[in-house]
Amino acid sequence: MDSIQLQPPATHYRTVFISDVHLGTRGSRADFLVDFLSQIACDKLYLVGDIIDGWRLRKSWYWDAHHDAVLQLILEMVRNGTEVTYIPGNHDEIFRKWLPMRLEIAGIRLCQDAIHETADGRRLLVMHGDEFDSVVRYARFLALLGDRAYSASLVINRGFNLVRRRLGLPYRSLSAWLKRQVKGAVMAIDRFEQALAAEARRRGVDGVVCGHIHHAEMRDIGDVLYINDGDWVESCTALVEHDGGRLELIDWAERRRLSFLATREPRRRAAPGHDPAPEPRPQPVAA
Repeated sequence: MDSIQLQPPATHYRTVFISDVHLGTRGSRADFLVDFLSQIACDKLYLVGDIIDGWRLRKSWYWDAHHDAVLQLILEMVRNGTEVTYIPGNHDEIFRKWLPMRLEIAGIRLCQDAIHETADGRRLLVMHGDEFDSVVRYARFLALLGDRAYSASLVINRGFNLVRRRLGLPYRSLSAWLKRQVKGAVMAIDRFEQALAAEARRRGVDGVVCGHIHHAEMRDIGDVLYINDGDWVESCTALVEHDGGRLELIDWAERRRLSFLATREPRRRAAPGHDPAPEPRPQPVAA
């Protein structure tokens, strides 16, 4: 097994939220997550469910050096004083059997959900969110069928990105794009968001942070701030809180893409016989 070279962290955040890593599956972009975690430090880290995919590991075993490195980095953060809270999801529901008792494993606190207070005083409910997915909650058989279809789309996604890599192109999530084109999926996402916002309102908090649906989003729903921190299978996103309380969704795949393009641009300019493209002419602005 290849070893992973870890870099010293370059950016500090007050809080980081990540979910839906699905370690144990070939679709997990654990390599991207290793890249992200090795470049940051934080006071608090929330693991918002589906970090390990118990559904997939029960069927077949897959684990590589990047999956090991994710766990290694999280444990290193604990040793360095980061307060880590793990909220199990439906794919790592085996850990829910130990709840609702307060439990710590290797310094990681395990709980059903949590209330996080930002530096500017906002209270956020943190939960995975599958409790408000009617398919998972009331029709587990349909959820498993959906899991198979989703796994198939990720296989296609891997082939798609293998071709892009051989063509010298950066990573793009085909499966995420396909999901956005399906009207039913868009409607289901909206119902999910409304349900989570209603739960936050019922509990008297200012907002909610969740995962589960692999769709990063931050928006106001009425008087409630709804945030989904995304996933590390398709979008490769995380929610971060800056020291003053400002919340930001970080698209790590897009950052890597821009970094990739930036490293290629000097080579293009240096290529013999290469004429730079003409500057675009300014376009009139409509009133």
